[in-house]
Amino acid sequence: MASSPCGNSNFDSGLEIKTRSVEQTLIPLVSQITTLINHKDKPKKSERTLAAIHRVGQAVSVAVGRFVAVGEAIATENQELKDEMGQACFEARRAGDAIAQLTDVGSALPSQLDGRATVFSDRTAMVKAARLLLSSVTKVLVLADRIVIKQIITSRNKVLVTLDHLERVSTFQEFVQIFSQFGNEMVEFAHLTGDRQNDLKDEKKKARMAAARAVLEKCTMMLLTASKTCLRHPDCESARINKDAVFHRMRCALEQVIEIVTEARSSGENRILPASIYNGIKEFKSSVECLRENLYSLSPQSMSSQLEALVERTEDFTDSAYTSHEQRQAILGLCQLARQDTQQLVHAWVEAQSVHAKEATKDMEVAILKTCQRVSDLRRELHKVAVGRASDLLKVHGEQLPLRALKAAGAEGNLEEVAEYSRTLTEQKEQLVETCRLLCHVSGTEPLEITCIHAEETFHVIGPQIISAAQTLALHPSSKIAKENLEVFCEAWESQLCDMALLLREINDVCNPLINATLVSPQKHSANLKTAKAVKLDAEEQTSMAKLGLELRLLSSDVDTEVEKWEEQEHDIVRQSQSLANIPPSLCVYPSLFQLVDEEKTVVMTEMEKLVALCQQLQMGAKTPVQGKTATFQKVTILHLCASLLFVFTLYIFFKKRESKFLVFAWSLFGLVDIK
Repeated sequence: MASSPCGNSNFDSGLEIKTRSVEQTLIPLVSQITTLINHKDKPKKSERTLAAIHRVGQAVSVAVGRFVAVGEAIATENQELKDEMGQACFEARRAGDAIAQLTDVGSALPSQLDGRATVFSDRTAMVKAARLLLSSVTKVLVLADRIVIKQIITSRNKVLVTLDHLERVSTFQEFVQIFSQFGNEMVEFAHLTGDRQNDLKDEKKKARMAAARAVLEKCTMMLLTASKTCLRHPDCESARINKDAVFHRMRCALEQVIEIVTEARSSGENRILPASIYNGIKEFKSSVECLRENLYSLSPQSMSSQLEALVERTEDFTDSAYTSHEQRQAILGLCQLARQDTQQLVHAWVEAQSVHAKEATKDMEVAILKTCQRVSDLRRELHKVAVGRASDLLKVHGEQLPLRALKAAGAEGNLEEVAEYSRTLTEQKEQLVETCRLLCHVSGTEPLEITCIHAEETFHVIGPQIISAAQTLALHPSSKIAKENLEVFCEAWESQLCDMALLLREINDVCNPLINATLVSPQKHSANLKTAKAVKLDAEEQTSMAKLGLELRLLSSDVDTEVEKWEEQEHDIVRQSQSLANIPPSLCVYPSLFQLVDEEKTVVMTEMEKLVALCQQLQMGAKTPVQGKTATFQKVTILHLCASLLFVFTLYIFFKKRESKFLVFAWSLFGLVDIK
């Protein structure tokens, strides 16, 4: 047998593929190589067969050549990967050349192939070349993936630096400039991490990434209003506490993203999910059922200990002050019955071992069935308790009574009522936190467990932030910025309730697909979830829209800040400025899908027509020369308002495919064209 053209290699072929993109890239190559290897031992060496094999082999070789050229270019641009990438590219090129040599049979006559190493005569050489090619190409892809990770880390570092600058600003003007830069950097980071999240194969990592990105999304708007409130009221302790909490949470979320993409652990921590009852029951049943195959797979003592550990976890349910007496008794009763059934199983098991039985006896089989059924009954009871409590809480909290009361008390400057309703909100927060913990026990999958933990942490953090924002408003009841800040945190609370309703539905679908219709979600959000039709934008449009959204929110907030200084509240321009400054935050969506139903588009078109006259008025005012401090201040404010309007209508251009009517209208704000 002829020797292998590619020789021996100790190249690592056991690389772990962690992303879908790498996996999908390898599929065509694997398919072509499989075609070459899986030929018949004695195929008919017809011209057609020889030509086909030659064609496939040459295609593989050419593709590898192009692939290696890209890999070598990456190595040149990234010196830290130069040696590893160069070695991997060398191995890939060598393997590609070997395959080309082994499949070079297209132009040869069948009689000329005798005595030469080909895919027909040296299958071992072909297998070695294929393995070397797959391992080296995989290595190149994995090394290239490090570049993506490096981009995410670099983007995170830029965000952190700007975040530090934002935290230290002392003037509103400086804050506006730095926040604009921060918004651009966050948009870039969001796209990189969003692509990475979609590319991850590990569902647990994907869920953790989604949770961290959700925190960053919501905290971006919180950071804006909390910082503005601190700048307006620099001596207010509650405003400082509110702001510090937002910055801390954003840094933690940024760190979590890096932990996921680099598989590192901060301070040497190895974060492990808390043991859930669902998984505990699953593992216990598996141990019990294994006795059918092997009576000596574990000891009776270990099985009893496993059950006790499972029962101990149910204390999260039975020790809760919010669990009813009937529910507590039902859980405790099922735990006791599970102990009794397990003891009967152990007794039958010991008897079977004493007579050296090789398989489960009839008594053991009955005991196994009873034990498994009992712990399944326990799981269903715990599921019913957790889901029932969550549904009841969502019904009650859907009315948002404590939030409304806190807003009203803060606006009135009533610190006593703020303290009273803060206690009510704190109690509701504790109920929600505990309920999320119970849902984690019965969620059924690790990604849902991670989502439950995220919900628990979110309620735990946002509750105190709402209270500090309400305290700030109560101390400064005439402050529009403090009012806006409280509104943003309340919206985040409501959004998390909506997310919890969706989570509850997913848990119910996993554990019991037949029970679905009884779950209750906040009425405010449920209609949108059913009727909204997502309009998908490409990456460039999402980036542009998100940047414009952040700038729009910043500018409109700036207008609101300046308007607050004006005493003549009946002035038309003031009134219109205030209405525009209250643009819904949904327009400033952090890079994601923007939802707009057909009916809303019609309403938007109608309202835009009404703004034409107002914009003409503003345009004339902006062109009119003025003198004096007050007049100059008013003109500057008008220009800010024009800029805000431009951002608004530029956003809508995306949804109308840059329709000329919208473009003309937007440009007309600056007098570039006339509106007829």
